[in-house]
Amino acid sequence: MFKNLPGDEARNLVSTTPDTAVVFRPAVMQTPAIVTLVIWLSHLLTGLVRLLVRHPVAVAVPVGLGVIWTLYGWRLALVMAAFLPSAGLSWLLLDRASFLRLVGWPLLAWWRLVAVYRRHWQPVMVVSGLGRHIRGRDYLPRLVRVECDGWADRVSVKMLHGQAVTDWADRIEHLAHGFGAPSCRVAVARAGRLVLTFPRRDPLAEPLPAVPIPEVAEVGPVEIGRCEDGSPMRLKVHGTHVLIAGATGAGKGSYLWSTIRGLLPAMRAGLVQVWALDPKRMELSFGRALFGARYAADPKECADLLDEAVSVMQERADRFAGLQRSHTPTTADPFVLVLVDEVAFLTAYQPDKQLRQRITAALATLTTQGRAVGVGVMAALQDPRKEVMNIRNLFPDKIALRLDESEQVDMVLGDGARDRGALADHISPVPELGAGVGYVRLETSPDPVRVRAAYVSDADIRAMVAEFAGVGR
Repeated sequence: MFKNLPGDEARNLVSTTPDTAVVFRPAVMQTPAIVTLVIWLSHLLTGLVRLLVRHPVAVAVPVGLGVIWTLYGWRLALVMAAFLPSAGLSWLLLDRASFLRLVGWPLLAWWRLVAVYRRHWQPVMVVSGLGRHIRGRDYLPRLVRVECDGWADRVSVKMLHGQAVTDWADRIEHLAHGFGAPSCRVAVARAGRLVLTFPRRDPLAEPLPAVPIPEVAEVGPVEIGRCEDGSPMRLKVHGTHVLIAGATGAGKGSYLWSTIRGLLPAMRAGLVQVWALDPKRMELSFGRALFGARYAADPKECADLLDEAVSVMQERADRFAGLQRSHTPTTADPFVLVLVDEVAFLTAYQPDKQLRQRITAALATLTTQGRAVGVGVMAALQDPRKEVMNIRNLFPDKIALRLDESEQVDMVLGDGARDRGALADHISPVPELGAGVGYVRLETSPDPVRVRAAYVSDADIRAMVAEFAGVGR
């Protein structure tokens, strides 16, 4: 059908008879009834198929009861209707995981789709600027699917043609408040499709106890905490370099000590060596017996230890040249992990300029050439500015803990990380709530993941020293 003329066009019309109103009579096309009926039936069938595919459980229950009512009468249907809740309760008690996966979460997703997202979709899209109102017609992104799990809703969206991911990333606060969620994260599913993650609760609100020491000596990804979805957080240290940035009290020590804790069996087996640089003399010194002679606190000693690591790296590179392109930890060539607790003190705040240049040059050499020959660097700092840490882009994997300014998030994790939901500047300064909470951005994935490292207490470190003292010799 024809739309009414916009107001600007109507004002341009001039009538030669002022006392006569202008009447618009658009042409009317007669549509055959059979065409209208076919279109209506096709829409009906499409809607039924879509409903069956998206919500099979919600459709199967009433349809099954209806069939029983028709074939066997209302009494049996009533008995079955009363039996279903008890059967569901028994299933829930016997196998909670499968019940939630097959019944609970799909039902919750259907309810959230109807009661929250579809109900508020149009106003949120229009007010946030993601929808368009052109000549009396609303053009809205399409709500494709809602999936739920124990902590969040994942909403699949088909963008309008011509939209970009940044259009959505710039409006995560509008989306979060519009749908009543504490935050929103944007991830790309494929071309034209996005997945919006709306948390319903915070599974990382409580501190985590120290992860048990592994029984098997492994140099693979080390379990150091938990991801927001409940899965274990495994941090890769062999074959990469890790930069940890966070304000004072943000929990950087939890990442350092959890990594050491996970590598202790491999250190005992001779597959790993941890070289510790502790210019603050407060964090790593508590477990100094674990590192043996490879511990340094004085700036000159730190520079000498870094130069020694560079020498080990270059000697291996000479032996590996033309023979192998990657490193496999052995007792002859163990993986060397260089831990630096406060790297900014050595690279920016060190008053001795010559010493500062030595340290910066050694760290740059290790981070550019070390991982192929089994030498990795894990560095922690408080201030991520370029003038403080000018080699931060040489770290493939980055972790942002609580930061003071929103601009610092992109300094640590890379451009666009905060727009994708890495709100490191919103992490609580209360230690019980925010210590150890951070966002990890790996080299293999542009999307930041919210995690929390386990807290390794002083008693845990003492127990580690008592059991593993001397493994760093």
